[in-house]
Amino acid sequence: MFYKSQSNCDGDVTDYFIKSKLDFFYLFIYNIYMNDLFKINFKNEDVIKIQNKIKEFNWSKILSSKTWEMGTNPDKLKELCEYWTDEYDWFTDQDYLNSFNQHKSYVDDLKLHFVFEKGKGENNYPLVLLHGWPGSVSEFHNIIPMLTENSSNISFDVIAPSLPGFGFSDKPNEPIGPRKMANYINKLLVDVLGYKNYFAQGGDWGSYIAAWLAFDNPENCKGIHVNMMGFRHVNGTQNEEEKKWEDDFELNVELQKGYMTQKATKPLTLAYSMIDNPVGVAAWILEKFHGWSDIKDNDLFSTFTKDELLRNIMIYLLTNTFESSSWIYYGRRLEGGRIFSNNPLTRIETPTACSLFPKEFLKWPPKSYVDRIYNVKQWTEMPRGGHFAALEEPTLLSNDIKTFFKNLV
Repeated sequence: MFYKSQSNCDGDVTDYFIKSKLDFFYLFIYNIYMNDLFKINFKNEDVIKIQNKIKEFNWSKILSSKTWEMGTNPDKLKELCEYWTDEYDWFTDQDYLNSFNQHKSYVDDLKLHFVFEKGKGENNYPLVLLHGWPGSVSEFHNIIPMLTENSSNISFDVIAPSLPGFGFSDKPNEPIGPRKMANYINKLLVDVLGYKNYFAQGGDWGSYIAAWLAFDNPENCKGIHVNMMGFRHVNGTQNEEEKKWEDDFELNVELQKGYMTQKATKPLTLAYSMIDNPVGVAAWILEKFHGWSDIKDNDLFSTFTKDELLRNIMIYLLTNTFESSSWIYYGRRLEGGRIFSNNPLTRIETPTACSLFPKEFLKWPPKSYVDRIYNVKQWTEMPRGGHFAALEEPTLLSNDIKTFFKNLV
C-alpha cells in the first residue's frame, strides 16, 4: 500500500499533527516552512564577469571546422557565444527559475537545494526527479507542470533536487558516488519532507541514484522509472542477442568515454582548465548535448533553444560547480564501478519502468539482460528522443511516467 507518513518534527506540534485527520497536510506545511525558502539571486557583476571572459576569448587559435567530429563545432559554439554576450538575459532566466518553489534544507552535513511543486489532484503521490551530468534541475522545468497536473487520474508532488555538488546544493568535502547520493536523497524525502513512501525517476546519473534508492530503501521507494541503464551484471552477457549488443556498445563507448575516464581518474586536472573559462565549459557541455540527443538536421539549435542551453551552462558557471559535479564519476569508481552486485542472483526487486529513447548514447541492453538487474514491469520503446528526455520530449516522458505509476497506487 502506498501512503504518506508523519515527519520527525519534534515536540507537541508533531503530536497534534499526528492526531489530526489532516495530519499530512499540516505536516507538509510545517516541514516546508521549517526549511529555508530559496531564491536564486546572482548579481549583475557576476554575469558581467562571465560575459567579459567570453568576449576576451581568442577564436583565432581554434582550428576551423564545420563538423562535430573532433569535438564541439567551433562555428556553432561561436554563434552561441555571440548570442550569449549580445542577446541572452540571465536575469529573465533567473526570474523564470524563481517562479518555481525552491528550498534548501540540511541533510546531515550538506544543505540540499530542491524544487518542490505540489500536485493539483486530490491524491498526489511524491515523485523525485533526478538529473545527471551535464544536466541540472533546469532539465525538469518543462515536465514539472505536466506531472503536477491532474491528468490520467494521477498527479504528483514533484521534488527535483540539485544533486550534492551540483547547482545550488552544497558541495561535499570529498567525492561521493551515486549510492551515497541516494542516501542523502532518501533522507531528504523521508526525514525532512516527511514522506514515508515515494516514487523516483531518473536519467543519466539519476538512473543510478533511483536504482540505489529502490535497492537500499525498498520500504520507502515503491517504484522507479529510468530512461538510461548504466549498471552491468557480474555474469555478463548470456546469449547471442546480448553479445551483439555488448560488441556494438563497446565500439560506441570507445569513441565517447574520454571525458568519463578523465573525470573518474583525474578530475582536478580538468578543473584547472575550466576555472574562469566559460567558453571552455560551454564547449565541454555542448558536445554532449549534441552527441547524446535526437538532433534534427544536425542542428543543435533545432532541438534545444539557445536559452535552454545557456540556462543550464550558467548554473554551472554561477555556482562554480564544474569541478564538484565531476566528482560523482570518481565517487562511482570508489563505490565499485558499474557492476551492480557481485552476487549474480541479486537484483532490484522494486517495480521498474524502462523508457528507451532511440538516441540515448548508452544503448540499452536487450530486455533479457535488464531483467537480471531490475524487476521490469513496463518496457517502452519511444519513437524519438535522446539522453535528455525530460528536456527533449517532456510529453512522451510524462505520459510514460504517469502510465506506470498509476498502476502501482
